[in-house]
Amino acid sequence: MTKKISIAIDAMGGDNSPDKTIEGLKFFLEKNSSKNDFILNLFGQENEINKKLKKYKINNNSINIFHTDSVVSNNETPLTAIKSSKNTSMWNCINHQVNGRSDISLSAGNTGVLLVISKMILKMMEGVSKPALAGLWPNKKGMNVVLDLGANIECSEQNLIDFAELGSALYKSLFINDKPKVSLLNIGSEEIKGTEVLKNTSKRLKMLSSDDNFIYQGYIEGNNIMDGNSNVIITDGFTGNVALKTAEGTAKFITENLKLSLTENLITKFSLLFSYFALKKFKNKLDPRKYNGAIFLGLNGPVVKSHGGIDSKGFFYSIDLCYKIVKGNLMSEIKKNLAHSKRV
Repeated sequence: MTKKISIAIDAMGGDNSPDKTIEGLKFFLEKNSSKNDFILNLFGQENEINKKLKKYKINNNSINIFHTDSVVSNNETPLTAIKSSKNTSMWNCINHQVNGRSDISLSAGNTGVLLVISKMILKMMEGVSKPALAGLWPNKKGMNVVLDLGANIECSEQNLIDFAELGSALYKSLFINDKPKVSLLNIGSEEIKGTEVLKNTSKRLKMLSSDDNFIYQGYIEGNNIMDGNSNVIITDGFTGNVALKTAEGTAKFITENLKLSLTENLITKFSLLFSYFALKKFKNKLDPRKYNGAIFLGLNGPVVKSHGGIDSKGFFYSIDLCYKIVKGNLMSEIKKNLAHSKRV
């Protein structure tokens, strides 16, 4: 009998929880109603969770509830979390991965605390010195994996090489029919551009490039990230976080101003009748909820961070991401990639 995919969910993390987490769960169950290959382990205040399950008319044998009295505060600092976060819904959610009880953990709670707790409980994988925060970005041909998005302000050559192996493994687990094509984010595409760390990293990535792990495409500039010629973008956490926030702000600016322009008078409102489906497709492509879920990589188990302020539909996409990650054997892919990099 094949082992079922087991997902641990912090039901109390983030804004408007557990309402949004349970409604997101409902969307996931509706999408996968014909499947029987997963178990959902919910951590939080049992009475509250049961109320929401009743509210959304969820009665499913694949759900387990683990009661916790405490919840990690959004104002908690990573330093105080070490002392005060034990036995919270977040802590127990991550801890459920120990000994294989769950395959992956998901929380919309405090990002800094989640990273600290995850690293404390799951520990770093052998040979990896820093965890990376990876995210999904749309491109013209499909999807990008981008990392690091803020877990590490400064990165060494070896850190960036590890990120390339981790990111390409994640890409393979999510998009099994595509080849990971790695690029290194830089201020230019020429060989002479960039810091010494980037230049040395690029040389190593060329040596590592193969069909077994990833194809290295060279440097990429920020304005080409969405082209789709590369699908795994590597950078340090400082640059990656700035790029992420810039992209999010630009997408929001475009959609908001497009909406204003198309509704400012009767003529533009009338034009909506002829462009409705094209605009709907455009809006769907840039819907941030579809890309909700950053993944901590490099630990002895994957952890997904949902945006704290996301709605229930966005949380559904995070649960779905967890399911796909485990289904695609992420940890096996990471181990194969890391073993390859040590041989070259």
